[in-house]
Amino acid sequence: MQEKFEMLRKRHPAFSFEGFYIEDYGDRLQISYSFFLGDEISFRPRWEFAKKHKDIDYSKDELFCRLVFNLGLVELISYWKCACSPLVQIKAGYIDDEQVSWWKRQYFLGLGEFFHVNRINTNMHEFMNIEVMAEPGESSLNTTQFKKTGCLIPIGGGKDSVVTMELLGGRKEGNLCYMINSREISIKCARLAGFSDDEIIIAKRSLDQTLLSLNKKGYLNGHTPFSAIVAFSSVLTAYLFDKEYVVLSNEASANESTVEGTQINHQYSKSYQFEQDFINYERSYINSGVHYFSLLRPFSELQIARYFARHDKYFKVFKSCNVGSKSDIWCCACPKCLFVFGIMSPFIELNTLAEIFGSNMLEDERLIPIFDKLIGEEPEKPFECVGTRDELNTAICMAIKKWEKEGLRLPLLYRYYKSKSLYLTYKDKDSEQYFKYYNEENSVPAVFVRELKNQMLDE
Repeated sequence: MQEKFEMLRKRHPAFSFEGFYIEDYGDRLQISYSFFLGDEISFRPRWEFAKKHKDIDYSKDELFCRLVFNLGLVELISYWKCACSPLVQIKAGYIDDEQVSWWKRQYFLGLGEFFHVNRINTNMHEFMNIEVMAEPGESSLNTTQFKKTGCLIPIGGGKDSVVTMELLGGRKEGNLCYMINSREISIKCARLAGFSDDEIIIAKRSLDQTLLSLNKKGYLNGHTPFSAIVAFSSVLTAYLFDKEYVVLSNEASANESTVEGTQINHQYSKSYQFEQDFINYERSYINSGVHYFSLLRPFSELQIARYFARHDKYFKVFKSCNVGSKSDIWCCACPKCLFVFGIMSPFIELNTLAEIFGSNMLEDERLIPIFDKLIGEEPEKPFECVGTRDELNTAICMAIKKWEKEGLRLPLLYRYYKSKSLYLTYKDKDSEQYFKYYNEENSVPAVFVRELKNQMLDE
């Protein structure tokens, strides 16, 4: 892949962000971006957002235009990566030197998996240079600010966003759910949490088909930091709907690297590092008045799994599997399915888990290679949104202890686990520490803290 990387960079030495266009249709806004790969290839990705204030023309709102421009800066990475042009020219707006450094860092760390999987050898200094070709404009006072109240909650349809909705159930009035493109699983979860269709805000994101054509021709493809797109687009949506908070569902385990001993992290844009960077950037360069944070950052995967297990109304609806997302199923063959099955095994009966997933995954011998990666027998975790090895090992030992006490025969994968030295390491480990755990490295506003601790901690 290194040869292809070098060849494409020579063929396409420059990528440009030419402009963005806002069309206001009263009840909705359509945004399109103009990117060019050299002079010959153009991309026009589009977004559509609903709006609360139908009489305001946001195309003339200076703060909103800043939000749109910055969303474009994160959107462009999906297109730039197909050829990895060494020069990116920013013509659509101005960013200063500190912003240039910020974006280079986000791009590089967010593409860590992309470079690793494609076997591309590069570094922070050489992978891209950013040239700002726009002049700084004169800032004007924004005249469309309204009082902000309530929360905008991004929903993915998995257990984590369900837990966030339930934790905020006591202050539900004024909250809205947010999704990028319509996904029936996410909508069902939001409805079960008590949200009406009017309280579910769906932004429409459309990829330019030219990118897909280039991928078919052999241009580079791979993982991009989607949660960064969620960050910028959710703050934009919260601004349009006068929400005070954007409440994410990223937990502490997102900080763990995917490849041991490196900064390569499939979940980089869900990490606390990104969260802090984003908050500081937004306040310094956009300043929308919306506070972005993750409600679950203080907690362990085990706390989250236990809390979710108390809400069985979601069992037949929620899905975390990316492979089966379009078909509304658990594929029962991927690392995400196996991790969720395992982390919930101490808290939900095995027969019930098998009903939820449509299969008892712990009896599937074909999953042993994935299982080994998840528990840490291999130095590289699967490139999926899965929790820490430490917590999964603890969950497995908790389930083994529980099932053996009940006189149940252990499933195949857990019998296999007992033959590992890991079992000796974890079988007597104090699991209670995880249920008293509160990670102080978080951005949760003080107004939420007492309520959170009352619901999540064993005191």
